[in-house]
Amino acid sequence: MTERCSLWSTLSAAACCFYRGSFMQVQFSKERYLLESAPEKLHTELEEELKLCSSDIRSHGWYHGHIPREVSETVVLRNGDFLIRDSLLNVGDYVLTTRWNYEVLHFKITKVLVRSSTESKVQYLLEKDSFDSIPELMRYYVAGRRPVSQPSGALIYCPIIRTLPLRYLEATFALANSRHGLAHSPSSQKGAYIKRRSVTMNDGLTTDKLIPHRSETRGEGVFHRLLPNLLRVKCSPLLSRPIGHSSDPQLSPGSNNNLPDMLAASSHSTPGPCSYETPADGSETGGSYCDLRPTPALCPKAPCAAGMHPTPPTKSYVERLRVEEGHGPAPGREDGAGEEVFITPLVETASSFRPGRYLSPLMPQENKPLEMSILKRVKELLAEVDVRTAAKHITMADCTVARILGVTDEMQRMMGVGSGLELLTLPHGHQLRLDLLERFYTMSIMTAVDLLGCTGSKEERAALLHKTIQLAAELKSNLGNMFGFAAVMRALELPQISRLEHTWMTLRQRHTEGAILYEKKLKPFMKNMNDGKESTVLSNTSFPHVVPLLSLLERSVVVGEGPGAGMESWEKVEAGVDVVMSHLEAARTIAHHGGLYRTNAETKLQGFQEREEVLEIFRTEFQMRLLWGSRGSEGSQSERYEKFDKVLTALSHKLEPLVRHSEL
Repeated sequence: MTERCSLWSTLSAAACCFYRGSFMQVQFSKERYLLESAPEKLHTELEEELKLCSSDIRSHGWYHGHIPREVSETVVLRNGDFLIRDSLLNVGDYVLTTRWNYEVLHFKITKVLVRSSTESKVQYLLEKDSFDSIPELMRYYVAGRRPVSQPSGALIYCPIIRTLPLRYLEATFALANSRHGLAHSPSSQKGAYIKRRSVTMNDGLTTDKLIPHRSETRGEGVFHRLLPNLLRVKCSPLLSRPIGHSSDPQLSPGSNNNLPDMLAASSHSTPGPCSYETPADGSETGGSYCDLRPTPALCPKAPCAAGMHPTPPTKSYVERLRVEEGHGPAPGREDGAGEEVFITPLVETASSFRPGRYLSPLMPQENKPLEMSILKRVKELLAEVDVRTAAKHITMADCTVARILGVTDEMQRMMGVGSGLELLTLPHGHQLRLDLLERFYTMSIMTAVDLLGCTGSKEERAALLHKTIQLAAELKSNLGNMFGFAAVMRALELPQISRLEHTWMTLRQRHTEGAILYEKKLKPFMKNMNDGKESTVLSNTSFPHVVPLLSLLERSVVVGEGPGAGMESWEKVEAGVDVVMSHLEAARTIAHHGGLYRTNAETKLQGFQEREEVLEIFRTEFQMRLLWGSRGSEGSQSERYEKFDKVLTALSHKLEPLVRHSEL
């Protein structure tokens, strides 16, 4: 038995290497001829599968057929990754393999025959829900953002797309299994899998068992139009395999090297499937995220009607997916002749912040840095509003700068994408990234000034510190604004604030719950987010945590002095590469779900009536003018931050002077 298990492990490892792109010599003796297909044939066969009717499970890239359990576990690498495979134990059943909370989970989907007084039909059971087809089941859980099971809370949103035809995969794995008596031996398979953790539902229900007819089976209506948007890995920044999975070329739809080297080698240089696929209407295939390729809607009508081949794709950094999805042209895509054209996005070269030209009702046309009359009015306004109201004003200002809210059709045409959260992940989003970093640092400095400007008793400072901690908690938990939360937390963690020992001691004595909230919950959560170990629930997030991503993409220009001096905290961890890859992985999710974040922000701000004067306080131009004056606000960023770091240090030492050793 030990030798048999060892042999199976060896074969599985070899097959796994094959599946992940390494063409090591795996000998299948007489069955090997099944694997020796021409690259063009494999391309064509995969295309034909993916062009099948959407109700056919083979037309969906997330279906991988007869692949072993061990192999499926090696390709779901990040939370939310998933695929569907055939059950090797029960013919006709399927298994949903996913990763959640860093564990691989397997959910059995049972095929049953439902009989009623009028008809009999096949349905598929997952936990307590029944569906008429596997694609309908996937629409329900993916488009509806529903947990696959309540105990695990697992969500699925990032499909692993096959880039080889099912017949090829089956020849690779199923024949290797049958060679050792495993393909049709449920008892043997059960013994091989029994030690691995899995979540299996409806274990006792098989195809020959009947269940009472249920009239509430899920219809395809509401989810029918959503699935192409959520399961088109090859066209989506989220659903593409992450850069960190570069060791998995066959699972990286965003690459021209998706298929093995032997497939790329061709006498006429056949492009990879991401490059040349032109799916028929209703197909769920698409191009790479970085490809600009003509679709049937973009082809000249005469050549397409004549059956001519489409024009080869044009490489670019932006691809408008709305046209490919067949839901109508994207804004600004039609010319005068009625034909759709691609509009090149506008590359911004100047900041959207113009503090020198900014006119504010709270300050004169020209002002000095930290002008006392303006500071006094700001403190009065902040004292008039509660924490929740202040958090909503901050969130509204943050989402406007990030172009999550208030994005017009014209802005979308200029950006080339529908949301600023997608733009900030693209090369031509450089200026938006700089603006967001400017807002982040300015907001944190403004918060620090508010704290250090409290020159009253230490009890008053402790009360203000407690309110600031409550503001951070409100931004995090109720508003889902991780950007604003990070800015406030950065202010609290500045050395000029953290050194105020008497103030923090008074906080622990007078506002114990606030001190515990900060030390035990908010601070560890912030650290875990920066280290890539913590993520937020999509359904509760209005503005995701993008600061590490901004710093990564703009590292050469991020301020290196003053309050931003030195390495960021998330750059100091030992597992630096893993942290970087985690943030790049998160960027895919952020780019893909711009619409969801916008909806969440609108929901959380629904019915909110902002006060113009309070909103003014949290606008970046106002803060820049208040901190550096009308003249200094447009100076060098590094110089501004360096000078203000000295100002914060002076204010901090004024509140609690340094204790010299000679005085001890």
